[in-house]
Amino acid sequence: MLQPYATPLEKLWFYAFRLFCIGVLVFLILPLLVIVPLSFSADSFLMYPIHSFSLRWYEAFFTNSEWMDSLKNSMIVAPAATLLATVLGTVAAVGLTSADFPGKSFMMTVLISPMVVPVVIVGVGAYLFFAPLGLANSYLGLVMVHAALGVPFVVITVSATLRGFNPNLVRASASLGGNPVYTFFRVTLPLIAPGVISGGLFAFAASFDEVVVTLFLAGPEQTTLPRQMFAGIKENISPTIAAAATVLILFSIVLLLTLEWLRGRSEKMRTAASAA
Repeated sequence: MLQPYATPLEKLWFYAFRLFCIGVLVFLILPLLVIVPLSFSADSFLMYPIHSFSLRWYEAFFTNSEWMDSLKNSMIVAPAATLLATVLGTVAAVGLTSADFPGKSFMMTVLISPMVVPVVIVGVGAYLFFAPLGLANSYLGLVMVHAALGVPFVVITVSATLRGFNPNLVRASASLGGNPVYTFFRVTLPLIAPGVISGGLFAFAASFDEVVVTLFLAGPEQTTLPRQMFAGIKENISPTIAAAATVLILFSIVLLLTLEWLRGRSEKMRTAASAA
């Protein structure tokens, strides 16, 4: 906030910094805003200016069997990968946060390495590993790799939530006769649930949007929506792609709003637990 006694140089820096931030936001958001009007164009090509508006490309998207099959595959793979990543990531985060042991830092590095390693390398390695096992061109192989890509998001968000967790609550449960499993599901999990759900949403978004690994592992029957969009851009640029992109943008907005709501809820629960 600009102070009333600020010097002219401080005022200049104040407004210049905010103008720079607005410019960065416009630069990042403008490509998204450009594609949305094109999805309502009646023209047969992606071009400006738009001569007339129509919902024909949304009709083409929701009535075309290839697009609907790819959307169905995404809704099969992404939830399954999210469930697996959430369970594994939560268990790993709880174990790494609650105990100290040799190699802890190395294990954390290994768990979050899929966020750092280029996705192309992950795709090639996964194909070379899964192909001899017969898991290439299968839903199982695709779900497992997508889950591996989503685990780091869950580990990071749950670990961050556990840093504000009061361990005295676990001790109180144990002193009252609660076993570790009962304590986890009745005490720990409800308090870290916002972090778990946030990590799961990030894992879902990573899986739903993933295309590189899918190109290596998925066969024609496992084509996901991003891969179908990639194929459409490569073979025939149709405005239907703009409609599909707009659907994904709306889906991402819903995810972001959900994450913001969970963040606020997590802060309230953390404040209440600290007061208790």
